[in-house]
Amino acid sequence: MANSDNLLDLELIKKRAISGVVTFTLRTFFIQAFTFFATFILTILLDPSVFGIFFVVSAILNLFVYFSDIGLAAALIQKKEEPKRQDLTTTFAIQQMIVFTLVFLGLIFSGSIARFYNLDAQGTFLLRILIFSLILSSLKTIPSIILERKLDFTRLVIPQVAENIVFYSIAMVLAYMGFGLSSFSWAVLVRGFSGLAIIYILSPWKPGFSFNFKSAKNLINFGIPFQANSVLALIKDDLLTVFLGKILTFNQIGYVGWAQKFGFVPLRFFMDNVIKVTFPAYSRLQENRKELANAIEKSLFFVAYLVYPSVLGILAIAPKIVEIIPKYGKWEPAIPLLYFFGINAIFAAVNTTLTNTLFALGKPKIVLNLMAVWTVLIWVLTFILVKIYGFIGVGIASAIVAVSTSITIYFVKKEIPVVIGRNVFMPFFISIIMFFTVKATLNILPSNILGLIFAIAIGVAVYVFISLGFLRKNLTDQVKIFLKVLVNKDENLQ
Repeated sequence: MANSDNLLDLELIKKRAISGVVTFTLRTFFIQAFTFFATFILTILLDPSVFGIFFVVSAILNLFVYFSDIGLAAALIQKKEEPKRQDLTTTFAIQQMIVFTLVFLGLIFSGSIARFYNLDAQGTFLLRILIFSLILSSLKTIPSIILERKLDFTRLVIPQVAENIVFYSIAMVLAYMGFGLSSFSWAVLVRGFSGLAIIYILSPWKPGFSFNFKSAKNLINFGIPFQANSVLALIKDDLLTVFLGKILTFNQIGYVGWAQKFGFVPLRFFMDNVIKVTFPAYSRLQENRKELANAIEKSLFFVAYLVYPSVLGILAIAPKIVEIIPKYGKWEPAIPLLYFFGINAIFAAVNTTLTNTLFALGKPKIVLNLMAVWTVLIWVLTFILVKIYGFIGVGIASAIVAVSTSITIYFVKKEIPVVIGRNVFMPFFISIIMFFTVKATLNILPSNILGLIFAIAIGVAVYVFISLGFLRKNLTDQVKIFLKVLVNKDENLQ
């Protein structure tokens, strides 16, 4: 009977994981499209220097965000047995104590930080709003964990969708009205309150404060190494942006932010959805390595098949977009950066999924050691290459470090017999063919919107046609899974 229950649990986990990926992808596709459109509009309405300030100030906030959590949320998600009330209240109490302390200190020193970066009144206001919003974010942690533990991604995605719509709608309207940098400040504030209200409606939880030493110790054993990885990621990425804010102009930081934003769009569209689902799902499958290997392979193919053509498609059309869109020529200096961040995205599509696997298997220390190496490497390379190539050096360093992350393949294969090459190489090869097809078509067609649309259509047709010839079986399996989830929803998923 126990084996039957385990089999039922396994099947339910698989169904919920698949349903989660489909649900996340479907429900966030349109919001990501909206986000992409809104960002594009904002890059027309606002100057690169405004974006530069926003990226630097956001990076400063992330210093507070990473230190506001000691990995307890991830520990609750990864926990094999169901968390008890005391686990939740202990986590909540510890996190709120840390968050309120950081917010208090942040507001006290916000003036000094603003003077250090020569921020004007609007920049200082944005910094203080972002610091305050940390409280709103922390209050959402436990309700979100409850939904993730249930693999209830249908509800989990709703607050994220609402927050994005609220943030970008307000930002666009205020930017059009001439609010400048303050457009982001008010958008952040309203986003925080709206997301908090919605998550408690969808996942009711009565906040409580308690401290159980045994519970805290068990969670911290996983949480500290996990969060140490996040802190190193902070130093590797956000603290680097903070540093760049002192050696580059805000215009140049704006170019870096623009290139990152659009170079990583495919990751936000597709990979993030998969990662959000697979961490809790892989954690539940960690005792069944065969099923876990199968799930990883399907995830890799799904991500590679969608991310690779999207990245290479953006790289193919970006120069033409900058050329033909009115008031968009100001972003032309960022095109070389976009190519380097595109290389980063290509490697991240695979290697982030594998890093996620190591976390789910309870191996955060492996990632911690790797992250330490990558952190040192990105700082050293960025400093050297910026001195040689200016702000373009930021992209070159990013691409080099992204290539080095492929070492995660070795560590995952030591744990699980997962096949990687056949799931990623062919989508990449077909995407390369599509890239050169689009570039050649753009050189032939008139340099206008219609020519751009036609070139994109040709690229999509080439990718789909070749894919059907070489990847028919993989695509058929993915479509069957997709249709099964849509047509025959498991009642337990509701």
